[in-house]
Amino acid sequence: MKVCIIGSGNWGSAIARIIGENAAKYDEFDTSVHMWVFEEMIDGKKLTEIINTQHENVKYLPGYKLPENVVAIPDVADAAKDADILVWVLPHQFVPKICQQLKGKIKKTAFGISLIKGVHIKDKGLELISQMISDELDGMRVYALMGANIAKEVAAGNYCETTIGCSDKERGAQLKKLFEVKTFRVVVVSDEHTVELCGALKNIVAVGAGFVDGLELGDNTKAAVIRLGLMEMIAFAKAFYKNVEVSTFLESCGIADLITTCYGGRNRRVAEAFIRTKKPIEELEKEMLNGQKLQGPQTAYEVNQMLKKEGLEDRYPLFTAVYKICYEGHPANEFIECLHDHPEHMPASNL
Repeated sequence: MKVCIIGSGNWGSAIARIIGENAAKYDEFDTSVHMWVFEEMIDGKKLTEIINTQHENVKYLPGYKLPENVVAIPDVADAAKDADILVWVLPHQFVPKICQQLKGKIKKTAFGISLIKGVHIKDKGLELISQMISDELDGMRVYALMGANIAKEVAAGNYCETTIGCSDKERGAQLKKLFEVKTFRVVVVSDEHTVELCGALKNIVAVGAGFVDGLELGDNTKAAVIRLGLMEMIAFAKAFYKNVEVSTFLESCGIADLITTCYGGRNRRVAEAFIRTKKPIEELEKEMLNGQKLQGPQTAYEVNQMLKKEGLEDRYPLFTAVYKICYEGHPANEFIECLHDHPEHMPASNL
């Protein structure tokens, strides 16, 4: 089976280290792994040429070597044309454009796995990225991998866990083999939608955690934000999707990823700077993220469109406050106000 990685940021490059290792190790995978790289010039050289000669993504994951069997290709259709497995790992804002470039140019038997933490608004409804890719690419089946996986720590070989949502047992076993190494432990569950939703919604909570840090309110307040954020994640999943398994929130894709992101992720860091500097989110994204994209505020916006449509903003005060602070100029102290009378604190008869 031939594997193509669509995306080459820090997370894409980190996961390429694992995929390259396993593709060379196991007979069922083609040794050569294609990685689509958005072409950029770095000190007068093409980034693809640097990756293919130095075997390092010097812009997005400097200091970590890529396996020599990972080949950077600047044209996404060329990279993906013979692939059996497409690994999607790029900012969700860019997915529609990439899908357009791949239409009619990939194998009909190919399937995908999304490592993208975000959602998409379609006709004022929420659409998972896996579903968007599937709809754009003639029904291609797309699964999800989410977890407490900060890219540099994965690249460094620090032990962590991740969750694959895949209801097909045969493909689940194939994907586990592709992604699992000694320091990257994979658990496969059948609850695909919940796995993917966790990866998107936790970024909203992480923005709230960053607000807490910016306001210097301490770890007790942040713990409350994490707990109430988790409750809103579970409530949202149950409200908008069928057959949600609450146990999935106890996997790496749920509580573990939420904790990691609220203490160490880019959404938390930028949100803290947003409070301290008063600079716009877009400006901080450019200053702090070296070309990477922020997912939390965008996801908060997209989720709010759906809550507004359904008249449910009051039931999700944390999600709503993050949106209003980021996009409507509401003062940050409103974020803490929203927690005082959170629905989780109200007797059931009042809800």
